[in-house]
Amino acid sequence: MALQANAETYAFQAEAAQILDLMAHSLYSNKDIFLRELISNASDAIDRLRFERNSQPEPAGAERDDDAPRIRVTFDKDAGTITIADNGIGMSRRDVMDNIGTIARSGTAEFLRTLTGDQRRDSELIGKFGVGFYSAFIVAERVVLTSRRAGLPASDGVRWSSDGKGEYTLEAVERAERGTTIVLELREGEDELLNEHRLRSIIQRYSDHISQPIVMEQDEAPVNQASALWARPKSELSEQDYHSYYRHLTNDFADPLAHLHTKVEGRYEYTLLLFIPSRAPHNLWVPQARDGVRLHIRRVFILEDSGQLLPNYLRFLRGVIDSADLPLNVSREILQGSQAVAHIHSSAVKRVLKLLKELADNQPEKYAAFWEQFGGVLKQGIADDPPHREDITELLRFTSTRSDTQAADVSLRDYVARMKEGQDKIYYLLAPSPAAAATSPHLEAFRAKGIEVLLLGEAVDGFVVSGPLREYQGKQLQSVAQGPPDFGDLADEAEKEAADRADSDYAALLGRLKAHLAGKAWDVRLTSRLTTSPACIVTDGAETDFTVVQRLRGSGLPNQPILEINPRHVLVERLNRGQDDPHLPAWAHVLFDQAVLATGAPIDTPATFVTQLNDLLMSLAADACGPDPS
Repeated sequence: MALQANAETYAFQAEAAQILDLMAHSLYSNKDIFLRELISNASDAIDRLRFERNSQPEPAGAERDDDAPRIRVTFDKDAGTITIADNGIGMSRRDVMDNIGTIARSGTAEFLRTLTGDQRRDSELIGKFGVGFYSAFIVAERVVLTSRRAGLPASDGVRWSSDGKGEYTLEAVERAERGTTIVLELREGEDELLNEHRLRSIIQRYSDHISQPIVMEQDEAPVNQASALWARPKSELSEQDYHSYYRHLTNDFADPLAHLHTKVEGRYEYTLLLFIPSRAPHNLWVPQARDGVRLHIRRVFILEDSGQLLPNYLRFLRGVIDSADLPLNVSREILQGSQAVAHIHSSAVKRVLKLLKELADNQPEKYAAFWEQFGGVLKQGIADDPPHREDITELLRFTSTRSDTQAADVSLRDYVARMKEGQDKIYYLLAPSPAAAATSPHLEAFRAKGIEVLLLGEAVDGFVVSGPLREYQGKQLQSVAQGPPDFGDLADEAEKEAADRADSDYAALLGRLKAHLAGKAWDVRLTSRLTTSPACIVTDGAETDFTVVQRLRGSGLPNQPILEINPRHVLVERLNRGQDDPHLPAWAHVLFDQAVLATGAPIDTPATFVTQLNDLLMSLAADACGPDPS
């Protein structure tokens, strides 16, 4: 194609060149996806045009026509080309440069980092990271895109062309109709695509659920269903239909874990089609990333939900909510005060929680897979959604000292059902990580007594148990690392008598250790919570475990750290017998620092700790071996 006088040539960025090379030479095992991606882009352009026209006042003299939305796919055997055209919103020159010329804005770097080398899986990532347009180079040696944005004059058309080898060309053209036309000049060996049956089969496989009609010839019936899947009766839909639509909607290469499809009629009329993905998206913990549920009004896409339709703790859901009771030009501000939206919100939450309960009760393996991916997010609902707190509580799962693995498989109902006779509390341990919780010395006495303890190692856990979830079925939740240990009726008389004697026998040692640790330990006391470790760090009963965890992740210690020592440990017994030992100050600091390390927190001066420990070991070795013969 000869360049026009106004044509300008630009170089792709380095990352863009990597993408283009990948498309041209690597992702050939699933090359049919190029048509899926280009049709999806055309569908989005039509949706954006509808949204713009419904949400903005019509300016005087603005272009307006009554053409029905359409996507057209044609081929030319003689020219060796495939053409995809739409009458959507189109692009201006600036749009083309921003969205086509600068691939990195669409997530290229993240896409390249996510590649695995599995051609089929990597090809499914294309749409997810917004580089779908470039899948055209899987089959094309040259791509020519011509477009004009709605509302601009015919003289403001733009043509983009490239052979994918490092440069692209832009030129101004006359274009009477709005929208975008993409011509693919196929590579040698791709002639099989120049076949109506072949193209139809690709469209029906990948794009059957596109709500705009996809046609191949003038006035011909659509190749696809051309209707919103969620508006069709469930009796007409197969599991494969749902899975195909989910893949189209999300660009996920895995099938969803479960879905909810229901039409609600009554005071308000709306349809829910919501999917639970089988794995968490990369931006699950990015608060502002809300790309899960789309609001449609009478099948017209309006906007992505930003928290009005579904609460933040259900942000893992993907799908569509289609309402018949909202105006097409609805804004986010109007949504916030809408009774219809409040009703949809409440109903959707109840139905989703019911679906999760059904999974938990009837398909525990599938629910375990859900919990592994999204449990941490669902926990936030305990604080964020008081009306549904009881339902969410029943869905919580934990790891405990009874768990065979680190998988969270214990519900509070399970825990209460197997509580020991005389046990009146639900015990838990907060730690910086699940591994730190499982190996904590705070569990020693509880293990010895056969008392189950919930092991909480996620950041959200501290907030949940110290605030909204203080009890369950009348049983108080109690930290095993907070306040003096309390075994209630599970403590026998012999233990109580031994504790009373120890308080008297060790009073002097406790005073000396506290003096040596002044400014470091808020208190030093005996404990019955240890069986094999000499010491541990706990927090005062007045300080919540949430504060402890925050400090363990930050400055290192609770606000008022208490050193508890085990009077039955041989080292502590020896210190009590030799309180005049000149090494007692060093022992006090080593006991404290090793107890800090056992919590998973850092110590202030590691070098000092190592020096003190080495000195003490040398002293013990000298005592054991006797005086140096030399």
